[in-house]
Amino acid sequence: MTVSMYDDQLLSQPQQQQQQQQPQQPEMTAATTTLGDPTTPDNGATVTLAGKGLDEKLTEIQQFYDKCSIFITGGTGFLGKTLIYKLLTSCPGIENIFLLVRSKRGKDIFSRVEEIFDDAMFDKMKQTCPKYDHKIRAVAGDCMQPSLGISASDREILAENVNIVFHLAATVRFDEKMKTAMQINVKACRDVLDLCHEMKHLKSVIYVSTAYTQCPQPVVDERFYDPPLDSEKMIHLTDCVTDGMIEKITPVLLDKWPNTYTFTKAIAEDVVRKNSRGMPVGMFRPGIVIATYQEPVPGWIDNFYGPTGVIAGAGTGVLRTLRADPTKVANMVPVDLCVNGIISSAWDVGERNRTEIMPDPEIPIYNFCTEPNNCITWGEFTNTTVKFGSMYPTMKAIWYLCYASNPNIVLHYLSIIFLHYAPAVIGDIIALLIGRKPRLLRSYKKIHRFMDVIEYFSMREWEFKMDNMNGLWRRLSSDDQKLFFFDMRQINWDYFLEQYFCGIRRYLLNDPMETVPQAVVRWNRLYWLHQVAKVVVLLLFYKLVMSVWGMLS
Repeated sequence: MTVSMYDDQLLSQPQQQQQQQQPQQPEMTAATTTLGDPTTPDNGATVTLAGKGLDEKLTEIQQFYDKCSIFITGGTGFLGKTLIYKLLTSCPGIENIFLLVRSKRGKDIFSRVEEIFDDAMFDKMKQTCPKYDHKIRAVAGDCMQPSLGISASDREILAENVNIVFHLAATVRFDEKMKTAMQINVKACRDVLDLCHEMKHLKSVIYVSTAYTQCPQPVVDERFYDPPLDSEKMIHLTDCVTDGMIEKITPVLLDKWPNTYTFTKAIAEDVVRKNSRGMPVGMFRPGIVIATYQEPVPGWIDNFYGPTGVIAGAGTGVLRTLRADPTKVANMVPVDLCVNGIISSAWDVGERNRTEIMPDPEIPIYNFCTEPNNCITWGEFTNTTVKFGSMYPTMKAIWYLCYASNPNIVLHYLSIIFLHYAPAVIGDIIALLIGRKPRLLRSYKKIHRFMDVIEYFSMREWEFKMDNMNGLWRRLSSDDQKLFFFDMRQINWDYFLEQYFCGIRRYLLNDPMETVPQAVVRWNRLYWLHQVAKVVVLLLFYKLVMSVWGMLS
C-alpha cells in the first residue's frame, strides 16, 4: 500500500534540520489535576511556555518527555484521544507525536487525523495551544497488515526519531472473529515490538493490555501468567487454518476465557514477554475504562461500550434489566486517570532502565483497577444510575426509567420477555400500522447480545493486586501527583457517576443540559403512563387468571 507522512517535506529531512525548522512554540498552559475535591482545582502544577524559554521548572515527568518524539497506535480511539490531549497540554516539551492511522470509509489518513481534533474534548486545548498541529505527524499504516503496513521510508523516520512508544491499538469487540482478533491484538503487538527494536533512541515502551486477560484467575497479580496457548503456536495456527475451521474450533480454543478479546489479549501478553528482551518495556492493565473524571471536562465519553451502554439504555427507557450481582465490585476506571497512569508508567519504566546498573529482566506490570477500600458495586452502580436518571432525564427517552439488576437468571429472562420483547412487538405492530419501519425488535436483539457479553463481568469479582501502581504513585513528586493524578483511592464515586450520566446525555445522546426542565415535564408524563400501563397489565393478568380458573372449575 502507498504510505506517507503528515508533512512529507519536513519529515524527510535529517533530525537536526527538522528541529531547526520547527515553528516557534506558542504560549501554553499545562492542564492541572485536582486532588480531593474535584470542583476545586489546584493550580500549583501549572507550567507555561513563553517565547523560547520555560518560565517555571518542569516536573520530573515533564523533563522525561522534554524534547521527545512519541509513537502512538490506537490514537483515533477513546483512550488514544485522551492520551493525545494530555500529552499536548501537560508535556509542553514534546517535539512530535507520530500517530499510526489507516484510511477508512473513503477518508485518507490526514482527514482522519483532523477528525480526531474535531471532537469537543479538544476545544479547551485549542485555546491554550492553537498550534498543536505542528507536533502531530500521521503515519499511514494498518494493524491488519503485515509489519503494520508502514513503508520502509516511514519506518526509517520512526527508527531515527521516536523515543517513547504507546501501543494502544486493539479490537475491543468481544465477539470479534478469532482471525481478526489475532491479527490486531497479537500480530500487530509483535510487529510494534519489532519496530521498537529498530528505534535508536528508545527510552520507554508501554503496551496497554487489560485487567481481564487473566479472568480465569480469582486473584490477578502484577506478573506474567502462562498464556491460554503458546503465542507462536497460536499465530501459526491462525495463519494455516481456514477462516471457517478456526471459527468452528474457537469455543475449544477459548476454554476458560469468555471471549476472543480477553483470549487474544492474554496471548499478546506472551508476545510482550518473549519479544521485549533488551528494551525498556512496561505493561499497563486497566479495568473497564469509562468517562473522564476531570480532564478535559468531567464526564466526556465517545462510545457506548460496557457500562456506558447500560446507562444510556436505562436512561432512555430501553434497557430494563441487566443480569448483574449487586454485591460484586464493578471494576471501572476513569479514562483520564487511566491515561495519567499510562504516562507515569512510561516515566517509571524509563527511570528503571536509566538508573539500574543491571536492568531488571522482569518487565514491570501495572494493574490499574478500583481500590478495595474505595470501590463501587454493581448494585450501587444501578441505584446511582436510577438516581441521576431521575435528576437529569433526557428528551430522547421513549419510556420511564425502570431498570434493575437481576442476578437470578429466571427473573432476568422473565424481565426480558415482558419488559423488552412484549413492548417491542407491540411497538413494531403500531409502527407497521402507521406506515413506519419496525425497529424495536431488531434493536433489542443487539441489546441482548451486548447484555450477554457484559454478564460474565457483572456476575463475577476479582482481586487485582496493585503494588506496582501504588508504589509508582508514592514515587511521584507532589507536583507530578497533581499534574498526573491517578490515585483511585481518592475517587468521589457519587460525583463521578453524576458527571458520567450527564456526559452520556450531552456527548452521546446529543441532548444539552439546557433541556433538563423540558425533559422533567416529559418524564413526569412518562411516569404516569408507566403507572397506567402497570395497572392495565395487572387487570389483564387478573382477567386471564379468572378465565382459566373458571374453565378449570
